[in-house]
Amino acid sequence: MVSVRYTPSGYNLLIIKQMYAIVEMNGQQFKVEKGKKMFVHHLQNTESGQTIEFEKVLLVDVNGFITVGTPIVEGAKVVCEIVSPLVKGDKVLIFHKKRRKGHRKLNGHRQQFTEMNITDIVTQTLEGE
Repeated sequence: MVSVRYTPSGYNLLIIKQMYAIVEMNGQQFKVEKGKKMFVHHLQNTESGQTIEFEKVLLVDVNGFITVGTPIVEGAKVVCEIVSPLVKGDKVLIFHKKRRKGHRKLNGHRQQFTEMNITDIVTQTLEGE
């Protein structure tokens, strides 16, 4: 949906609203939009090119009309395509030190993520229109 607003200085502002949803994946909530790429914590047993559907949709916004689930929106789902099943994140360093004891310890790890593209957001209200 595109809306045009006029400012006092005479310039036109184009505001483009896009459909988005808030989805629960692996115990975390993410805001997703169609066509966007995102990284989530590693999903087990996935392959590159595989299609996954998430049905725990908590909120859907379609052209400014917001539907909030109680606790989930019935008939709504998000369809994703796995781009890369295992991507390593940046290295995180953990440093421990106790003063005046000569104790220093450095540990680090790299978190594992899954890269995915949001293919579609399906709602029951869109199919009825």
